[in-house]
Amino acid sequence: MRLVLVGPPGAGKGTQAERLAERLDVPHISTGDLFRANLRDETPLGVEAKRYMDAGELVPDEVTVGMVRDRLADPDAAKGFILDGFPRTAAQAEALAALLAENGTELDAVVEFAVSDDVVVQRLLGRGRSDDTEDVIRRRQEVYRQDTTPLLDFYSDRLVSVDAVGSVEEITDRVTDALRDRR
Repeated sequence: MRLVLVGPPGAGKGTQAERLAERLDVPHISTGDLFRANLRDETPLGVEAKRYMDAGELVPDEVTVGMVRDRLADPDAAKGFILDGFPRTAAQAEALAALLAENGTELDAVVEFAVSDDVVVQRLLGRGRSDDTEDVIRRRQEVYRQDTTPLLDFYSDRLVSVDAVGSVEEITDRVTDALRDRR
């Protein structure tokens, strides 16, 4: 299975990605992890990303897409993958579609973790991080919605929405059932 996970910060994407990767026997590919690995290993893409980051600028899509391209070329991703944190925009989704088409593949599904703003606020406030104030969290939710609405429109034919409230196991079962229905 080739999946993209979408949901606001605090929706549980990372937790579910790890569980689903184990169940589906495919790698969980987090763009945060990709960035950290490329920066740590000082790859050409990591060096280029660092140049932008050090200048306080956003890393261009082509650098991020390059990191994803390199990771998807690894043998463990040949039979599928779970992308967490990418794509974030319709432009990145188009780049991913082109990348997959080069390899004669496409996404099987895009799983949206549906959770109310209030639940996300409570989850994130419960983490106890200093940057997780209610105002900051609610602003992140606004930005997420602005960025994600075009992405969800782009993926409307592959979109599977799952209720992301409940126990970790219940949510994993919901996703697994929804994906089974798509096969």
